[in-house]
Amino acid sequence: MRLLLVRHGQTPSNVDHLLDTAVPGPGLTPLGEAQAAALPQALAGEDIEALYASTLIRTQLTAAPLAAARGLDVTVRAGIRELSAGDLEMLPGDSPEGRLYLRTVFAWAAGDTALRMPGGESGEEALARYDAVVAEAAASGVRAVAMVSHGAAIRVWTAARADNVDVAFAAARPLENTGVVILEGSPSDGWKALSWEGATVEPAGESGPAGQALGAAGRPGAGGGLA
Repeated sequence: MRLLLVRHGQTPSNVDHLLDTAVPGPGLTPLGEAQAAALPQALAGEDIEALYASTLIRTQLTAAPLAAARGLDVTVRAGIRELSAGDLEMLPGDSPEGRLYLRTVFAWAAGDTALRMPGGESGEEALARYDAVVAEAAASGVRAVAMVSHGAAIRVWTAARADNVDVAFAAARPLENTGVVILEGSPSDGWKALSWEGATVEPAGESGPAGQALGAAGRPGAGGGLA
């Protein structure tokens, strides 16, 4: 299955750099609405057969133009919501608490899944809920699915599950709003990341170190964003 993980459009909390992970969360800014409206064209080359969004309003608003353009229903699932900030909710992302959030979630991707966010979920719980939605899509038999999700959740799940993406790679590459990570594989056979915001992700032993994203000029890709 081809799996497209799409970060939602810009929200007011993104503008203010806040850890905003609770349901239902804010809507989109005018820029976020424009980003969502541009998704159908951005993904025009993808033969998407199913479309998912999280229980947060911003992902459903982001998915709506793509759903309308493709004639698809949006399947809403709590499992692909953002990684809960727990007691750190609505604190600045560039604060010590924000850095604690990122250290915690990337520790999950590195295998320390028993670690728990202060006042929130553990890595085991967070990855299991995301796995369950991906497994549901794979079991449906679709060949390509887009899931509109969240920055930290996409980066951490990909680092934990893709054979060719490690924690250092994902931690160094925040996703822009409506940035896309494309993977291929299955829950049983594993996952390989094909691209990260348009830059090819090379497998180990080829033209770069494992998980090194190379652009057209051979330069690492870049991005920004969380929650």
